[in-house]
Amino acid sequence: MALFLVVLRRFIKWLPGLLVWVLALGILYFGATYVQVWMASGADEAQEGADAAVVLGAAQYDGEPSPVLAARLDRAFALYEAELVSMIVTTGANQPGDRFTQGFAGYDYLRGKGVPDENLVVIIDGSSTYQELAATAVQASRYGITTVLLVSDQYHSFRLRQIAEEVGLDARLAPTSGSVRLLLMGRETLAVGLGRILGYRRLDAWG
Repeated sequence: MALFLVVLRRFIKWLPGLLVWVLALGILYFGATYVQVWMASGADEAQEGADAAVVLGAAQYDGEPSPVLAARLDRAFALYEAELVSMIVTTGANQPGDRFTQGFAGYDYLRGKGVPDENLVVIIDGSSTYQELAATAVQASRYGITTVLLVSDQYHSFRLRQIAEEVGLDARLAPTSGSVRLLLMGRETLAVGLGRILGYRRLDAWG
């Protein structure tokens, strides 16, 4: 009992210093992660081409893509027109109460632009980035897809690449254009930081 009390007193004595070290390491870790996320946001590997462009899901309103989703679809369509990809994969499930999935809304939008059915793949399994990419990895071989260009917002790029590696996709980045907001970068930094520690699949299951 006396030994336990001695150890406890020492632990309490060292605790403030230990917390300071933990806090300092956390700041360094997430600071370095922020730099990586920011640097990846400027990467665009579209010119390398791929079998297919994979459009990550975003909000849709009764079948009409939101501005964010439309920008992603327009980028994928530009890649298709430039013959950098021969297929476009639209992803994303529906939210509770929605009549349409994000994947279908994307498919319908691209059909309206003249992309034929045989060059479109709709994957509606998944309501998160991890689930959408995991479902794409499972179904890719069915359509003869071995390489993909991932189309999403710039701030998303680093996590996309990491998740693609985790699920086994041979992927490159083809982000949309536009400014990167600080709040989104901060949220993305947290997601990447935790994902690398816990694993993106486990983090997605907890989310």
